[in-house]
Amino acid sequence: MSTLDQLQVGEKMKVNNIQKNSPVRRKLLDMGITPGVELQVTGRAPFGDPMEVLVRGYKLTLRKNEAMVVAGE
Repeated sequence: MSTLDQLQVGEKMKVNNIQKNSPVRRKLLDMGITPGVELQVTGRAPFGDPMEVLVRGYKLTLRKNEAMVVAGE
């Protein structure tokens, strides 16, 4: 199982879970990143942080520490 921050531009992932003890868990759930949803990395800043993700038809920008808590297949 990998985490969202490990994906390269163009790769997709289906969310399995979000770390339960993460301080950004509620924020990610509110933004539509829930178990079962498919995410695609559409861009990255030059040093890899932040990253742009396509989720539910809209683009979302996440910091690396936020993407690290999203696990999928």
